[in-house]
Amino acid sequence: MNIIIFGPPGAGKGTQSDFIIKKYNLFQLSTGEILRNEIKNKTDLGLRIASIMNSGMLVSDIEVAKLIEKFVSKREFKNRFIFDGYPRNLSQAENLDFLLKKYGQKIDLVLKLKVSIDTIKKRIQGRSVCSICGKIYNEFFNPAPIKSDCCAPKFLQKRSDDTLDIAIKRFETYEKNIEPLLNFYKKIDLLKEVNGEASIPQINVEISELIDGMEGWL
Repeated sequence: MNIIIFGPPGAGKGTQSDFIIKKYNLFQLSTGEILRNEIKNKTDLGLRIASIMNSGMLVSDIEVAKLIEKFVSKREFKNRFIFDGYPRNLSQAENLDFLLKKYGQKIDLVLKLKVSIDTIKKRIQGRSVCSICGKIYNEFFNPAPIKSDCCAPKFLQKRSDDTLDIAIKRFETYEKNIEPLLNFYKKIDLLKEVNGEASIPQINVEISELIDGMEGWL
C-alpha cells in the first residue's frame, strides 16, 4: 500500500503520518529530508543538488525524481510508502506515477487533511518543538508531557518560521497550488478528504477506517 498525504502547513500531516507509519508499518518518504541527507552524505546526487541550490536555482523535478527512485526501487520498501511533501505539482505527480509503475507499484490512497485558516493560526500559535528529539507539540491540541527526560516544557522551543504572517502566506500558497493535484487524484478516484479539525484520536480513527476499508489491504 502506498499513500500520499496532503494538507497545508499546520494541518497535522506529521502527526498523522507518524500514526500511519506505526500502525501499518510504512516507510515515510519526505523529499525535504532526503535532500538534506544526500547533501550531508556528499553523494554524487547530493553534490549536484547542493551546487544547484547554492546557485540560487530550484531543484528540478527530474533531480527530485532521481531521489525518489533511489527508494522506490528498493525491494524492502515496495508498496510500503507514505509520501509527505511530494508530489507538489502535476509534473511530479506524473513522474511518481511513472516511477511506481516501473517497479510494479501504484498509489492506493490519497488523503487530504481539510483544515481552515483560523484553525491553522491557532495551531501555529501553540506549536513548539522539542530541542532534543525534534518532536512537535501543541499546547491546545497535543501538549507535551510535564514529566519527561526529553520533551519537558523546559526543552520546548518555538520555530523561527512559526509566525502568523508566514503561516497565512504558506496557507494561501498551498491553496493556490494544490487544486490541480487534488483534481488529478480525484479523477482516478483515489482522493479521500479527512476532517483535519477533529481531535487527533478522531482523525486517527477516520484514517484507519479509510485504510482498513481498502479492498485487498487486509
